[in-house]
Amino acid sequence: MRLMFILMLLTAVAGCSPFAASPPRDQSNICEIFREQPQWYDYARASQEKWGTPIATQMAFIRQESSFRSHVRPPRPRLWGFIPWFRSSSAYGYPQAQDAVWGEYLDDEGGLFSRRTHMKYATDFIGWYNWRSHERIGIGLSNPKHLYYAYHEGPTGYRRGTYGNKPGLQRVALSVRDRAWAYDNQLKQCEAEFKCWRFYQFWPFCQK
Repeated sequence: MRLMFILMLLTAVAGCSPFAASPPRDQSNICEIFREQPQWYDYARASQEKWGTPIATQMAFIRQESSFRSHVRPPRPRLWGFIPWFRSSSAYGYPQAQDAVWGEYLDDEGGLFSRRTHMKYATDFIGWYNWRSHERIGIGLSNPKHLYYAYHEGPTGYRRGTYGNKPGLQRVALSVRDRAWAYDNQLKQCEAEFKCWRFYQFWPFCQK
């Protein structure tokens, strides 16, 4: 029992390590992303099964928000050109979740080791947020464009239709939608590779 506890503790601490994975070299292809980081598939698959947001949509969100950079923040402006000033947003990590909504997620689902800089919690956060948009606003989980509008504007802004006056956001949401569709088509060609999660399984003879 003591050995098991130590192993569990080491695993949890490793999950919070500041030495995060480097961004994938080819971010246009979800198969290549998961080949570089196969555990990311496991995290996204777990989130899909828990919350219903497709794997491809989750990864399209993260590609847009952070380009798969774990510790990214909005740039810090300079006062008078040289004094570091306050950032415009508290967005942070893979999902660029802001402090307030991340706090809501922690209250609902998070644990002691939940971090925005860890892909496991980033995918779970996106799944949780989209499920909340589905439940509160009625957006379909297969509608990445409008899920992204709600992700960006929040439920109140979405209900007010604030995205309708933001052509830049509309272009980004279309890009997210197109990337989600592309990722989904790509994943259909390679997903069997990433289902080999038992020690006795090996591709291409994995569970479907």
